[in-house]
Amino acid sequence: MKMDVVGFGALNVDKLYRVKRLVGAGEETFITCYDETPGGSSANTIVGLARLGVKVGYIGKLANDKEGEIQLKSLREEKVDTTNVIMSEEGRSGTVMGFVDENGERALYVNPGVNDTIKFEEIDETYVRNTKFLHLTSFVGEKSFNVQKKIIKTLSEVKLSFDPGELYMRRGFTALKPIIKKSYVLFPNERELKILTGKDFENGSKILLENGARFVAVKLGKKGCYVTDGKEKFLIDAYKVKVVDTTGAGDAYCAGFLYGLLMGKDLYTCGKLGNFIASCKIQKKGSRKGLPTSSALTET
Repeated sequence: MKMDVVGFGALNVDKLYRVKRLVGAGEETFITCYDETPGGSSANTIVGLARLGVKVGYIGKLANDKEGEIQLKSLREEKVDTTNVIMSEEGRSGTVMGFVDENGERALYVNPGVNDTIKFEEIDETYVRNTKFLHLTSFVGEKSFNVQKKIIKTLSEVKLSFDPGELYMRRGFTALKPIIKKSYVLFPNERELKILTGKDFENGSKILLENGARFVAVKLGKKGCYVTDGKEKFLIDAYKVKVVDTTGAGDAYCAGFLYGLLMGKDLYTCGKLGNFIASCKIQKKGSRKGLPTSSALTET
């Protein structure tokens, strides 16, 4: 069965604490409530696409523990194909401890678990080739990162979507260049792009395009997004909504943009769809709760 999008990234259960404010070293605050929900950047994007009616699958690794059960159950309920989610008999599933303040801003701490034990030999290469898009997001460890780089070398017809995140951006340009070169669309946020290139989002995007990317969509938070293919460029305002929790907002944006590409939409519309899906997500707690179905797209 051919997929529209297959995700490949860390699978983490988010343990999210609502706090009065985010604090620095030596400071104190208090917790107002606690939520435990399935997450992982690529998985969030894949769930977002599934709710929009896209045929999706996933490549990742879980342990046979409570967190693994939560993840697998959630993906299957969302109609994500899980035949290539690897189950490990040893170790623990990945988790993220997150703190979210009253303005929806967050701080995250990753405990990768078996995410960082994935091997190239465990992945069905036929499955990877039998999709329109492969959507990559970050792992903490070197081993899984190298597996991703090895996998993309085997691809020819599949379009690569890459949301690197800060962990990967801090690896530097040389480490990321093989993936950037093969990327059909790249999804950095403004801070990440600055870390990688030392430039503002417009000039940083030019560097990514010059190094092989076909499209660059920069997530600008409250300012919306900046999208370009080198010929066209658009700065698209964010939707004005009440922010409850920004966890997973960037992942939701990727889902909207990729949905636009799959539907054959123009660059501006893809960026606007990304902003819209992200605006729906940030009105709810957790990384997936606010992700809309396709019926909501009439509001765009």
